[in-house]
Amino acid sequence: MKVRILKVGYLETNCYILEQNHFCLIIDPGDNANLIEQQLGKNELLAILITHHHADHIGALDQLVKSHTVPIYDAYNTKEQSYQVGPFQFNVIATPGHSSDSITFYFPSYQMMFVGDFIFKNSIGRMDLPTGDSSAMKQSIQKIMQYKANIRFYPGHGDVTTLGDEKRNNPFIHY
Repeated sequence: MKVRILKVGYLETNCYILEQNHFCLIIDPGDNANLIEQQLGKNELLAILITHHHADHIGALDQLVKSHTVPIYDAYNTKEQSYQVGPFQFNVIATPGHSSDSITFYFPSYQMMFVGDFIFKNSIGRMDLPTGDSSAMKQSIQKIMQYKANIRFYPGHGDVTTLGDEKRNNPFIHY
């Protein structure tokens, strides 16, 4: 599976395009719908995945939905279970804390998690915005720490990291 990272919008949100066998998924289309459309190329878009509904993660969603009739996977229409969308298999993990609707998309075959603003390289998401909750964040961190250290985290902003690196270097993991 190929992962493309597009920095979109004034907050440089990471929008991900996952490609496999001429099919693709978009994760967090925060802005710049035209750029996202260009990057799809000739791949068939199968679905859009939303880690949470803050404006910088969904700014291009309406325009993309107008162009493509595809399902949206988010906290409001998923459960903590496995999903199969074309060649893509992923699990949804509820990870509230940054927001009440924060979820993580885990692709176990590739050891990849798309974590939105839940965890960043050496940091965690803010909890002072509406529906942020430090107690929920602590529980979500404890839940995610049970996974393998080699899993790559693809955050909503900034650089890719691994769970192992975060266990060693992230001062907020043990708060």
